[in-house]
Amino acid sequence: MTLLTYSPSPMSIGILGTKLGMSQFFSPDGKAVPVTLIQAGPCRVTQRKSMARDGYNAVQIGYGDVREKLVNRPAKGHLAKSGATLLRHLREYRVPADEAMETGAVLTVAQFAPGQAVDVSGDTVGRGFTGYQKRHGFRRGPMSHGSKNHRQPGSTGAGTTPGRIYPGKRMAGRYGGKATTMRKLVVIKVDPDQHLLVVKGSVPGKPGSLLSIRPSKTVGGQ
Repeated sequence: MTLLTYSPSPMSIGILGTKLGMSQFFSPDGKAVPVTLIQAGPCRVTQRKSMARDGYNAVQIGYGDVREKLVNRPAKGHLAKSGATLLRHLREYRVPADEAMETGAVLTVAQFAPGQAVDVSGDTVGRGFTGYQKRHGFRRGPMSHGSKNHRQPGSTGAGTTPGRIYPGKRMAGRYGGKATTMRKLVVIKVDPDQHLLVVKGSVPGKPGSLLSIRPSKTVGGQ
């Protein structure tokens, strides 16, 4: 697949968005490429943090409309300082001290370009309490000859000594719902009018989940 070249933007800040779902994109040579559609932005800069005042340099952005009754008074006061409307999600991005980004600025998908590599972060799909086979890929026990060890864990460690289960032992428990990052996903298409970002491959979470998209340090993909 042939990708367009781009000139990297000096902006190192990311953008927040919502996963819409997956589809496919046909390259000029006729190959079907799996892609993910993301509704990204617009995001407003709600706070600029500096080394002198806060101990580190960062930019805080907000995304997503929310009803007034769902926002507490401290959050309302914080957003009022930047002149922003009520926003559902706030996220910080570390930036260099010389980053030219002022409070109140609006970020859109226009800061990305086809062929650029991005890192997409989000929470994986939560699957609740699961057993050993689904959570860790354990092999099941015998299914015949009177066996009653079909989906049991087997031995969990020594008995008398040490007489306990070591921390980190792979056992049944909560599966999924963890923060993860897919790195160096290639941007296939950018639609600033519809705030749409199309990236190659899959991203964490299910449709409707919150995502953070930021430029990668290097360009990936073929």
